[in-house]
Amino acid sequence: MSLTLGDASAAPGETATGRLRVGERRDGSPVSLPVCVVNGADDGETLYLQAVSDGDELNGLGVLTRVVPRLDPAELSGAVLIVGIVNVHAFQIAEHRNPIDDTKMNRAYPGDEAGTSSERIAAATFDAASRADYVLDLHQGSTSRMLNEARVRCGRHHRMHGDCLELAKAFGTGHVLDQKGPDGQLARAAPDEGIPTIDPELGGCVGWDEESIQYGVEGVFNVLRHYGFLDGEASMAEQTRAAGFDQYRTPAGGLVRFRAELGEAIHPGDTLFEITDPFGQLTSRVTADSEGIFWRSRRLPQVATGEYVCSVATGVDAY
Repeated sequence: MSLTLGDASAAPGETATGRLRVGERRDGSPVSLPVCVVNGADDGETLYLQAVSDGDELNGLGVLTRVVPRLDPAELSGAVLIVGIVNVHAFQIAEHRNPIDDTKMNRAYPGDEAGTSSERIAAATFDAASRADYVLDLHQGSTSRMLNEARVRCGRHHRMHGDCLELAKAFGTGHVLDQKGPDGQLARAAPDEGIPTIDPELGGCVGWDEESIQYGVEGVFNVLRHYGFLDGEASMAEQTRAAGFDQYRTPAGGLVRFRAELGEAIHPGDTLFEITDPFGQLTSRVTADSEGIFWRSRRLPQVATGEYVCSVATGVDAY
């Protein structure tokens, strides 16, 4: 049976690309999202992939540019539906939020087909995601420095929690944030429809970086193997899991000098960072409050008093 997403239609054993129309620009010209349908030669389940929900988070798009050319529909059981660039308005100007309505797209799900620009795009992509058995919403830590991780956002008491944890383990970045997310996230909304969903946060950078993209490529193919889309043995390596974050701000303005590295184990009293003046003189030192893992930090060295500097993951275990 042929599968269609937007104007892309693929018969069994075929791949097709096209556009999904989501509205018009201010001059009346159409706004559409790039889409791809990979329809396997054999029957099976459906995986939905999307990227660039936030307009400056491009590592997920880098993953898709490497995954799709390697997906041979003749070897695939089931189908893969893909929206390559969700927040197309923000992508065009390299900004995080949709400039049409100043909205963070991943707070607009499940969307509203008669709502704002972001709500309409969310509704169109949520409709596509709702056709799937599993959902991967590819993100990165914006322009911050961050570990490669997968986020389970449905909450630990949700009926789909175990299924989402399994999907995160199959994606296999090595680190998982298992914390209920804010309303409007796709990884919150899709599990309510019974669909295991995660949002991998593939590092953080300006533009994209190959190391994080490779984590994503390997993660997608391991998911495809684990759930039977592709033949082959899937790795289900132990994942380090965190329940939340302690966030640290600077008590003084100046320049940041980090004393911890991403992924490093942190103990109470460990120095996380120091602040110096423009001439290298130490003005402040910030230490950790609790056990955890150094998970995320700002990229630019200059900070004003009270500005965010870094995060330490807490409630750490493994599964």
